[in-house]
Amino acid sequence: MKNIVFALVVLVTLSCKGQENEVLEKMTISSDEVKEFVTFLASDDLSGRETGTQGIEDAATYIEKQLTSFGVKPYYETYRDNYIAKGRDAFNVIGFIEGNDPKLKNEVVILGAHYDHLGKGKTVENDSIANGANDNASGTATVLAMAKYFGTLKNNKRSIIFGLYSGEEMGLLGSKHLAERLKNENVNLYTMINFEMLGVPFPDRDYQVFATGYDLSNMAEVLNKHAGNKLVGKSDEAAKFNLFKRSDNYAFYQQFKMPAQTISSCDLTNFDFYHHVDDEADKMDYNHMASTINNLFPAMEGMLNTPSQEIKMNEE
Repeated sequence: MKNIVFALVVLVTLSCKGQENEVLEKMTISSDEVKEFVTFLASDDLSGRETGTQGIEDAATYIEKQLTSFGVKPYYETYRDNYIAKGRDAFNVIGFIEGNDPKLKNEVVILGAHYDHLGKGKTVENDSIANGANDNASGTATVLAMAKYFGTLKNNKRSIIFGLYSGEEMGLLGSKHLAERLKNENVNLYTMINFEMLGVPFPDRDYQVFATGYDLSNMAEVLNKHAGNKLVGKSDEAAKFNLFKRSDNYAFYQQFKMPAQTISSCDLTNFDFYHHVDDEADKMDYNHMASTINNLFPAMEGMLNTPSQEIKMNEE
């Protein structure tokens, strides 16, 4: 009888481990889930998410609820990191998952995106709301997907800060505030990856996304290795427009002098509605977004779990 009971316990244990491994292998995000994130953030109800308005307050509340549901804790006492943006009360939303390795958890990776937009834009056909679906509900949705992935699996050895910034459209103010704050707090930052405008694909490239400041570090090479394919490439257009200095990665590069780059699938050549009222949720390619995010998962996981820091600045 004891042998039978033992055998049943072993079978149940193996079954549970098998189910756990299956979850690890198959956890993905669907295009419908991504669409749900973007559709809410880019809805007319949020009036373009301008910093200092009720619209961005509603966006922040939504993000906080999502982080809570994913098991992601606030980094500070609450999720909100308050600052003043040109006289307006403003706040970033900052989540945290501690690493599970006794040593590596002291190293921090930031996965971030700005969740604000312009509010109103030039009126087109009686529409003046700049919804900002691609810029940057798409990047915010990507960070939320990362929060769900790692919040569910808790398989990250290094610690993760999820940074959702306001004030980007006012001059990168939210990320500047957080970068300065983390520097003053002596945070041991390994690298920072920013997600910006991931809602549309490139029609003619052999990669899904590009990294701004491509030649500054080996980030693309490392992420491609962990993704198992050419996920990240170089955009000459991004270099021409100096996009490295035009998004929220730049403040972290300035403060920490380490690899801090933006991942994007839009270099201003493949989307006609940048800072336009027609940057709407129904113009996003959600199959592309889901494919990109699911390809990013193993890249992020590999980066977070290597025994040593692989991503390094290139020598000038």
